[in-house]
Amino acid sequence: MTRAAAVVVAACTAAAPPPSAMPAVTEPAPAAAGRPPAPRSLAAEAAMVAIPAGRYIAGSTRAERDAAYEAYRASAGHDAARTHGWFENEDERHEAELPAFRIDRVPVTQAAFAEFVAAGRAAPPAIDEATWRTQGFQQDWSAVVRFVWTTNRPPAGRDDHPVVLVTWREADAYCKWRGRLHGAARRLPTADELEKAARGENGSEYPWGDTYDPAKLDSAVAGPHDTMPVGSFADGASPYGVLDLAGNVFEWTGTPFAAGKMTVKGSAWDDWAGVGRGASRHGRGIDIRHVIVGFRCAADGE
Repeated sequence: MTRAAAVVVAACTAAAPPPSAMPAVTEPAPAAAGRPPAPRSLAAEAAMVAIPAGRYIAGSTRAERDAAYEAYRASAGHDAARTHGWFENEDERHEAELPAFRIDRVPVTQAAFAEFVAAGRAAPPAIDEATWRTQGFQQDWSAVVRFVWTTNRPPAGRDDHPVVLVTWREADAYCKWRGRLHGAARRLPTADELEKAARGENGSEYPWGDTYDPAKLDSAVAGPHDTMPVGSFADGASPYGVLDLAGNVFEWTGTPFAAGKMTVKGSAWDDWAGVGRGASRHGRGIDIRHVIVGFRCAADGE
């Protein structure tokens, strides 16, 4: 068996999301009584990880992709990844180079995004059953309801989970808003930046190494078949110490994929082995809302 196919097999599950309009952008409200207007969002600034300029390994070989398909089949009990060619969008393995940048250590949380909602910059992340069904995702509505905000606060018990049901435009707007609060530009990371942050300079297949390990990420292989608090898998850290670059939720990037779509990277809580390698990627419509897609913010090197 190839190295990526060395997988611990367990059971089940799935997930998915829809669209909404952004309110007009206004300047942040002044801090009340000298307190920062968004303490959780600003606290993420101190935890940003600096990724040095230089070369790294990107993409994958044919053998790596084939091994990933086999790992997926072995863990999921079916061959959907190979049937649909999920890994055929990956670049061939090569050396690449990037300037220095900074990236959030963990994805943006529900509670941090609630500060953006409270500032009047976005509606609470929500979707109704009819809209969800029009998006055509595989997850049943029963798997979606628990993620829907019914007030201006996240669903109970999910403050520290990654925010989901957020469109690309809203994710992009949040990062820019946080940057204005902090006083330095913030943005979505590019797909290349997420790949380097996940793989380090030596091109490991997963953030922690070359072998899929269900103990190091939130996935369908070991459960709990739901999002988890960000940073729950310290052993799944990348070579730079960045967390959740595989598992929990896919992440929006600033890189176009195809007409009307942006690239997402990583993997989600309902994924099997083989998905979540640093080289893997796919596209999502900019207006979709999904329970398996979140985001984090990045910055140019400072």
